[in-house]
Amino acid sequence: MDLKGKTAIVTGGGRDIGRACVLELAARGANVAINYMASSEGADSAVAEIKAAGGNAFALQGDMTKEADVAALVEKTVKEFGQVDTLVHVTGGLVARVTMSEMTLDHWQSVMDVNLTSFVLMVRECLPHMTEGSSIVGLASQAGRDGGGPGASAYGASKGALMTLTRGLAKELGPKIRVNSLCPGMIDTDFHNIFTKPEVRTHVANVSPVKREGTSEDVAKLAVFLASDDAAFITGANVDINGGMLFS
Repeated sequence: MDLKGKTAIVTGGGRDIGRACVLELAARGANVAINYMASSEGADSAVAEIKAAGGNAFALQGDMTKEADVAALVEKTVKEFGQVDTLVHVTGGLVARVTMSEMTLDHWQSVMDVNLTSFVLMVRECLPHMTEGSSIVGLASQAGRDGGGPGASAYGASKGALMTLTRGLAKELGPKIRVNSLCPGMIDTDFHNIFTKPEVRTHVANVSPVKREGTSEDVAKLAVFLASDDAAFITGANVDINGGMLFS
């Protein structure tokens, strides 16, 4: 997977899966533009690590639900590196576990905005700068297939919508641009540190065929494969990466 001369944008690139994607893309030779919301330390340290290894990267803070911040990220990327070959959109989150009886419109909208609207805005802004053979990789979720856990119906719905959008965009943008998304299951990240009880994580790991949680690096390697020309015949796919906990 040689990405020398290619430019990638990674949103949510300051920690966990996003940061792992940043480092994997850079290791394959890509120039990397890193967006982060609050994880400045992780983003800045990734830039330093990439530059120390002879690569090119920058980090820019921004809220990917805001059109102005999205436009600023893409504008700086094009100014620094000339074009956009790959978008890896990791921005997203559960926000909070809220049941339907407790659902407010503000909560619903915030979940949809961070998981779905951010993806729409980034794709739309990148398109004018993407050439033949470019690729887009979104981060959906196993929750998009199974509905998610308690209080995660809004999150599951937003990820299911992202999966459908992935299929629609693959048809709309092909053959020039490929579009795929990942559906991670139990991955060892702050998402589950915050929202999932330790005993639930242990149970899921123990009953999975691989007997462990996934890592950010596991997901990053798959994301970068889908972004690369090695995956040239894959588009419109929502690829499971869950250690065998859910087959689709």
